[in-house]
Amino acid sequence: MRLAKARIAPLTDAEFSDDQKKALEPFGGRVLNIFRTLVRAPKAFERFNQWGGYILSRRNDLPAREREIVILRTGFLCKSGYEWTQHVPIGQKAGLTDVEIARIKVGAEAPGWSAPDVALLRAADDLHREYFITEPVWAELTKHFNEQQRMDVVFAVGQYTQVSMLLNTFGVQLDEGQTLDPDLKGF
Repeated sequence: MRLAKARIAPLTDAEFSDDQKKALEPFGGRVLNIFRTLVRAPKAFERFNQWGGYILSRRNDLPAREREIVILRTGFLCKSGYEWTQHVPIGQKAGLTDVEIARIKVGAEAPGWSAPDVALLRAADDLHREYFITEPVWAELTKHFNEQQRMDVVFAVGQYTQVSMLLNTFGVQLDEGQTLDPDLKGF
């Protein structure tokens, strides 16, 4: 975690305005710290959730496992402890093994990846480093993913770069019961 405490504190249930309560309705029960923080701007929060909802939905053509590879790689590259912590169980549910999750930290150079997985990891790295997918990486993506899926790779990396920036800058802290990955301590 980059900050030991929040710069922008998450709201408690008692602090929610009517607009904030309305914006949080789709989440039902437990409200995570990310949402308790971002709902301070309820109009932006609603739009943010619409786009984020697309990224994490079945409307996104990228299969869930592959989507989680790029989300986790992006969160790790952005050194977002909160993002990583939230998405590890989502990745596991999508079919990523613990070994694969550990290899995501290393990237495409880690042994054992399939060619499509290598292309996804390199695309996330390119976008993080260059804000552009280079021609060789795009050619590799094209071998394994259709046009909409390639677009969804860019959409997912862009969304989770933004999410990581928000989390890191606002100092959103882990939710109760979560443990920070040791590789993200001190960031």
